[in-house]
Amino acid sequence: MASMRVHELAKEFDMSSKELLDRIRDMKIAAKSHASVLADADVETIRKNIEPEIRARAGALAAEEEAALKKEQEEAARAKAEEEAARRAAVEAELAEREAARARRESAKAEEEAAAPAPRKAPQAPSAFASLEQQIAAEKERVEREREEARARARAEKAAAEVAKKRAVEEALRQGHKKHSKAAAPAPEAPKAPAPAPAARPKNNFDSLLSQIEAEKQRMEAQQAAAAEAKKAARGAGGKRGKKGGAHQVVPELEMQAATGDDRYAQMAVQAEKLQRDKVLAEARAAVEAANTHEGEGRRKKRKEKREAEARERAELEAIERGLDPTLVLDDSVVEIPQGATVAKFAELLGVQPNEVIKRLFMLGQVLTLTQSMNDETMELIADDMGRKVRVVSPEEEYAVVYNDSEDDLKPRPPVVTVMGHVDHGKTSLLDAIRHTGVVASEAGGITQHIGASVVNIDGRQITFIDTPGHEAFTAMRARGAQVTDVIVLVVAADDGVMPQTIEAINHAKAAEVPIVVAVNKIDKPGANPDRVRQELTEYGVIPEEWGGSNMFVEVSAKKNLHIDDLLETILLQADVLELKANPDAEASGFVIEANLDKGRGPVATVLIQRGTLHTGDVVVAGTSYGRVRALVNPRGEHVSEAKPADPVEILGLNSVPTAGDEFRVFEDERDARKLAEERALRARLAAQETKSHMSLDDLFSRIEEGKQTDLNLIVKADVQGSIEALRDAFEKMDQSEVRINIVHSAVGGITETDVTLAAASDAIIIGFNVRPTGKSRQQAEKEKVDIRLYRVIYQAIEDINAARVGLLSPDIVEEDTGIAEVRETFKVPKVGTIAGCYIVEGEINRDDKVRIVRDGTVIFEGVMASLRRFKDDVKTVKQGYECGIGIEKFQDLKVGDTIEGYQVKEVERTE
Repeated sequence: MASMRVHELAKEFDMSSKELLDRIRDMKIAAKSHASVLADADVETIRKNIEPEIRARAGALAAEEEAALKKEQEEAARAKAEEEAARRAAVEAELAEREAARARRESAKAEEEAAAPAPRKAPQAPSAFASLEQQIAAEKERVEREREEARARARAEKAAAEVAKKRAVEEALRQGHKKHSKAAAPAPEAPKAPAPAPAARPKNNFDSLLSQIEAEKQRMEAQQAAAAEAKKAARGAGGKRGKKGGAHQVVPELEMQAATGDDRYAQMAVQAEKLQRDKVLAEARAAVEAANTHEGEGRRKKRKEKREAEARERAELEAIERGLDPTLVLDDSVVEIPQGATVAKFAELLGVQPNEVIKRLFMLGQVLTLTQSMNDETMELIADDMGRKVRVVSPEEEYAVVYNDSEDDLKPRPPVVTVMGHVDHGKTSLLDAIRHTGVVASEAGGITQHIGASVVNIDGRQITFIDTPGHEAFTAMRARGAQVTDVIVLVVAADDGVMPQTIEAINHAKAAEVPIVVAVNKIDKPGANPDRVRQELTEYGVIPEEWGGSNMFVEVSAKKNLHIDDLLETILLQADVLELKANPDAEASGFVIEANLDKGRGPVATVLIQRGTLHTGDVVVAGTSYGRVRALVNPRGEHVSEAKPADPVEILGLNSVPTAGDEFRVFEDERDARKLAEERALRARLAAQETKSHMSLDDLFSRIEEGKQTDLNLIVKADVQGSIEALRDAFEKMDQSEVRINIVHSAVGGITETDVTLAAASDAIIIGFNVRPTGKSRQQAEKEKVDIRLYRVIYQAIEDINAARVGLLSPDIVEEDTGIAEVRETFKVPKVGTIAGCYIVEGEINRDDKVRIVRDGTVIFEGVMASLRRFKDDVKTVKQGYECGIGIEKFQDLKVGDTIEGYQVKEVERTE
């Protein structure tokens, strides 16, 4: 039996992971989270202790279901009895109303017969008008009364139809499918003969209504005939005077009623017939539907319940994996509010008027407009005051996607290894020994400046390495490496022991719950003591296996290539224990390890695939960047067509440079990808606009002495995104009680004129890491008096800013630029190397100057000149406007268009 994780066992017992963890801890079994792996013996122990309780709970649930079913049947019977009583009451009320209406019609008819001779007597004109007015009033009253009766009959007929429909469905359910099909066969022919109604009661209602209409028509015809005779008699008796007499004038209301009465009652008859036909059709359709759907109703209901249960279980599992409370996620009444939402957005999501939110904010002492953001505590307070439940969602959680793959789709994948340790303990040298590449030679100061990835194959198996820097300034990058890694190789020098960055790496690994393999390096050096390293690591919870712990130790020497194979075998052994799996057949997703802007290829992002397979042509979204993958490049520089789980590749085709650490995933539709990326970019711009800008570094110390709280604004430009994040993280760790450090702008690439303009407008200084000013940006900076600080080793930048922050700007060694030469041609000289034919565009180049080679705004080499000549003569200096030949010592990769900058190192006294 394979070992199980806690959430898998909880699923088997139909329990939540939190509840099962509590029970496991009561049994004294070690388990930290829902993803902890349980041994076979522990699984058996848990099953023996919990299965009796599960059976008892299942019996109790069955009893509860039976009681609920019985209660539901009783309520149905009671509702049926109430409906029957209501139907009887409606029938009795209808009969009573019908008798009253008949009595009223008879009395009205008697009154009309008694008043009929009155119009024939000419002298009684006032009584004739009074009779007409009474008839009009009586007719209006009768019409209103008939409307009320029609409404009452409609309500009674509707209630009776509902009862008849339910009875028909119940009868159909009892008689079975065969009888239903026979009974329902004539139902579709009902529209052809709507006159014969299926029930006796609706037919009586219809006949009574038609008889009333016919009687009313006869009465109106009699009235019209009587009026015509009276008019004719008046003309014969009175002649012309009868035409002018008041007794025989035409009454407009009566004439209109007589003219439109037949049409109105005909319309009433048509409406009544249509209503009756619609009722017959509705009842026939209901009976046919009940007969046809009864057979599969139970199965569909079970399938629907099963789907709902699976959806709830999936949502609960996703909530647990994201570290959320499942009860809040499954509660439909809880509204999810994005972090930093504006007042208008908050009111829209809650479905309330913005004025209500602003009023409560004013009562809390916060005066905000509709477009201003609210903090998390304020949103929770206002929602609680309104009686609503909210959950504030962070941007990472809002855009995070949780994938649930079935066990059948999962296949083994290679491990991803991160190398951590203290500065100069040999991390990069160890990787160099493993993959046989010279990484250290190109790194400034012997420190790895940004994350890279490589792939190593051993015995037909693949291992992916992520080289994470060891300096404390790269804490954020190291943490990001731990979140995508499976195994951590902790490098500790045998002659140095545990150092601060070593402890920091251990803390990151424990926080991410990633196993640690310790590589004790430099065992070939004099004074190496591996046992002392083991003893020191035990104080931080890293205990060797031979001492009863769970961490594997390997003694290696990166310089002399000792025991490297043993380290790789140990990594594979640790990966076998973890049983790493992934679904290679899904849409690709993973993380961006590094990103930079290449002049020839555009934005380039190094990504690590975690799930699925990435192909060329896929549409991807990485943070605020999106695009279609134009090419995939593996760590060896080869173009490939696809990348599988645990493969690091460079992708080309994004519209912008993503941020290192962003999650990327593949979209089927490019419009959806563009929409998501643009929404993220909009949020990033809104957040950047809230950044405050106040002052520069020049008067920083004087402001501190005055006791004022000041802000230090910075514009950071670097060669890769990871260096920007490292600087940002280091600045945030500084004490900001007296000075707030604000990064106004940060981007990848050289320092441009736009950066200088922004720095002048915001009183900021420009920090350039491994980049140079481009174009006329240096002259513009001198004109605008903008301070540009350039660095190649990151901790020098941190120390410089920290010294300025606390007012400890001591005299320092600085670089003074002497001149700039542009390479216009290159010459190959035997036994000498490459000579650059240059033109001095600025300043003066001296033979003893130190030089740096700048290509596309990025420093690619620093060194000294091997030769400086004009024509065939060696010279000591060449001024602006002249041509010369320059040879660079230990550097031959000179190209047309490169810039050679000369500078001298001088000691300058700080005055701030």
